[in-house]
Amino acid sequence: MKVGIPKEIKAQENRIAATPAGVMSFVSAGHTVFVEKDAGLGSGFSDDEYVKAGAKILSSAADVYAESDMIYKVKEPLEPEYSLIREGQIMFTFLHLAPDIPQTDALIKSKCIGIAYETVELDDGSLPLLTPMSEIAGKVAVQVGANLLHKSNDGSGILLGGLPGVKPGHVVIIGGGISGVGAARIAVGLGARVTIIDLSLPRMAYLQDLFGNSVETLFSTEQAIAKAVSEADLLVGAVLITGEKAPKLVTEEMVKSMRPGSVIVDISIDQGGIAETIDRTTSHKDPYFIKHDVVHYSVPNIPGAVPRTSTFALSNATLPYALQIANKGAIKAMQENPALRKGLSVYKGDLVCKPTAKAQNRTAVDFDVFSVNA
Repeated sequence: MKVGIPKEIKAQENRIAATPAGVMSFVSAGHTVFVEKDAGLGSGFSDDEYVKAGAKILSSAADVYAESDMIYKVKEPLEPEYSLIREGQIMFTFLHLAPDIPQTDALIKSKCIGIAYETVELDDGSLPLLTPMSEIAGKVAVQVGANLLHKSNDGSGILLGGLPGVKPGHVVIIGGGISGVGAARIAVGLGARVTIIDLSLPRMAYLQDLFGNSVETLFSTEQAIAKAVSEADLLVGAVLITGEKAPKLVTEEMVKSMRPGSVIVDISIDQGGIAETIDRTTSHKDPYFIKHDVVHYSVPNIPGAVPRTSTFALSNATLPYALQIANKGAIKAMQENPALRKGLSVYKGDLVCKPTAKAQNRTAVDFDVFSVNA
């Protein structure tokens, strides 16, 4: 198979889908890999490293798309890329379609085969391709939030860890999944007071066992969220419903109740966000805005802030699945791997992902990969 790795064009997105070692794995398996010129520089990989691994360097994204059977990338295609996607071409990347109608329309129109990292799901419900990025996003969220609390960044001037005789800052995390745990690890390490809100009693029991008395857990109700939000110095949104829009759990009135200079970091923004007051995404270059005297951070590619680490982590997770697709073709790979089958979002002009269809008030095709001749 011809595998194409284009340069990411999302603002300040410096990750790349595969390391040189990953490219070597494709080449060793008999595949051809095209890498766009300078695609790896943001993660610290030169074109020469990719050439030594066996890749062919192409000068533009258009060339990569034109030559490739599968596009292997990090973030969802953006408008300049829509016209480059060909019928039957495999798109293997994060898609986050639920809040993104234009992208959904474009992928359907292209008649490509879109397989989304974030909905590849194992039998136990875990999301193996999303997990490493979620953990990084959670950890970075607290690092970023601690920095935004600085007065120079319009924050309240609170040091999360406090000092002897001075109480620590309060970090409230809504969602006790992978991102929430990552956020809690950093917040606890900084010495903050940490509250985690979740709906699952077994998950809260796990969190209590994991963190002991270092965190407080609360069952998620509107009243509990409202009280915790009003007391938070740093609020981290870490809610994920696979394939669906994030629920709006933090109302505008709740945000108004926060102390001036408090900070909201919404990790869930790539699925629409959990805060009513976040009506736009931001970027690493221009990361926050102020509303109701509260600092809002809504960068949708948080792991892109640490691209070297993120690229290694993402490539480690996605490479086995990408190799299955390259070795067997998309259909046979999905027939043999139920987890990969759950990642299928669009197939040759049809929307397949039911949570996306629900979020966009559309109808999803009940697609059976076993009915297709691989």
